[in-house]
Parts: sequence; structure tokens; C-alpha cells
Amino acid sequence: MARTVEWAVRLYLFEEDGTTKARAVLDTGTSTVTGHGTARCSPEDLDVPEIGDELAAGRALTGLGRLLMRVADQDLAGLGAAPPGRARPAPYGWADAAL
Repeated sequence: MARTVEWAVRLYLFEEDGTTKARAVLDTGTSTVTGHGTARCSPEDLDVPEIGDELAAGRALTGLGRLLMRVADQDLAGLGAAPPGRARPAPYGWADAAL
């Protein structure tokens, strides 16, 4: 079965006082998923707005991707095809010596 679908992503950027915020909104036609990202310019750094835009947008799109994967995992679980359980990360410090 061949199928073609187009999803639109809109990216909104807001900058104020050295902080850039981004919102990435995915519209699937039946639902929307939104990711958020922030970038802050350090007082010691040269203020280059384009870099803040890139960082905030990248973080918003990364967050959007994570949310979309979470939605897919929930949809799979609803069909009885949940992905295998995620392994817990190893503890840090002295706790792992006791294992």
C-alpha cells in the first residue's frame, strides 16, 4: 500500500535580553505536537543572535522529536506492541561498587 503524507512544522523564535526561546509545532493534520527550546547568551560572550536562534531552534526540534517518539511508543502500547522496557542507567559514584 503506497502512501504519501505531508506534515508541516512551524518554528517560532523569540529573543529578549540575551535569551532566545523557540517553539516548534508539528501539525499532522489530525493532531499537533510542540517542542520548546531556550538559549542564553553568557555575559562574557559576544551577542550573535543567529547563534541563539540556531541553538534554541535545535533544542526545540530535538524536544519535538522526543515527544513524537513518546507518542509513537504510547500508540504502540495501545496496540499491544509496546517497545521493550528501557534499561535503567547505571548509578554514578560509589553506588555501583556495591553491585
